[in-house]
Amino acid sequence: MARISERLAKINPSSTLSITSKAKKLKSQGWDVITFAAGEPDFDTPDFIKEEAIQAIRSDFTKYTPTTGTPELKALISHKFKKDNSLDYDTSQIVVSCGAKHSIFNALLVLINRGDEVLIPSPYWVSYPEMVNLCEGTPRFINTSSRNGFKITPGDLEENITSRTKALILNSPSNPTGCVYNFDELKEIARICSAKKVFVISDEIYEKIIFGGLKHISIASFGKKIYDLTITVNGLSKSFSMTGWRIGYLGGPEDIVEAISRLQDHSTSNPASISQKAAQAALTMPDDFTRKMAFEFEKRRDYAVERLEKMKKVRYCLPQGAFYIFCDISATGLNSADFANRLLEEKQVALIPGESFGRDDFVRISFATSMKQIEEGMNRIEDWISKI
Repeated sequence: MARISERLAKINPSSTLSITSKAKKLKSQGWDVITFAAGEPDFDTPDFIKEEAIQAIRSDFTKYTPTTGTPELKALISHKFKKDNSLDYDTSQIVVSCGAKHSIFNALLVLINRGDEVLIPSPYWVSYPEMVNLCEGTPRFINTSSRNGFKITPGDLEENITSRTKALILNSPSNPTGCVYNFDELKEIARICSAKKVFVISDEIYEKIIFGGLKHISIASFGKKIYDLTITVNGLSKSFSMTGWRIGYLGGPEDIVEAISRLQDHSTSNPASISQKAAQAALTMPDDFTRKMAFEFEKRRDYAVERLEKMKKVRYCLPQGAFYIFCDISATGLNSADFANRLLEEKQVALIPGESFGRDDFVRISFATSMKQIEEGMNRIEDWISKI
């Protein structure tokens, strides 16, 4: 009898962890490593949020809460959905979980049966297909091109919907490409999914990190039909630099949310009580912090792409949100793993191979680090690429 279940035997390890681990090892040996691998803001969590967590500990708010989150936090999330996203979710339609990743996994576990297909635009965040595999579903990738900003078109979507299609995972702004779907594009996707009865898991975790005056739009806001088919996922990791606090949440149809509640009853129970208090503080803050952070990220993006523009063997698509640049390295003749490993070993710059995101001719550069680090890292990349 096998020691490891068939379910887990099919799950691939993350190559992102391999590069990150190697970078940390070099740093521990005294090397000056520039890291463009981070998937989290480099800003500190605001002090007001930290103080609320400290007060929660001092007042002994350290016991179990309701599985789906405290009534106070869910009321604030409901208000946030209405204010920011034009979405009316009652508190009974909201589940607070241990991060947006947990929220997405919960939604898939509740929706997907063995053999159901889940549409995933490619490039994609590394965990989407593995989550679908864990649910014994089938990831069906929709390939996109830098020519249209790595976004699926209505034609792409219609061509890939089959009788087995259960859901579409939509991520805007996107990791790894930074693409942002506009009003007209989302309206068409909503129309098609509504007509075909395809659920949408809308991952909106980067909604506050958006550039060029663009406005984030939630697909569930396009009328009752798509609202009833959408699970809207968000969290505080990116918008308030709270990655380690592990607070994500979702809003959705009551029957799906009730099933997710039962699932969470028997898996994690409630998210950490202290983190929930911190989340309440975050959701009562003005938008000054997130606006300042987005402004700084936009400055870093502009500098980084200005430098990449001068590198003949690298092409990129200008990200409209998040804090990543997805770079085409096919002209170097290297695959993404070789490119990333050699750059780390020879120039001590860490970035993520595109194979992790479904594109082996690309690498992902994160600009969630200081301008000084970006300047030095770009100097090293430019020098190294010129000698390939």
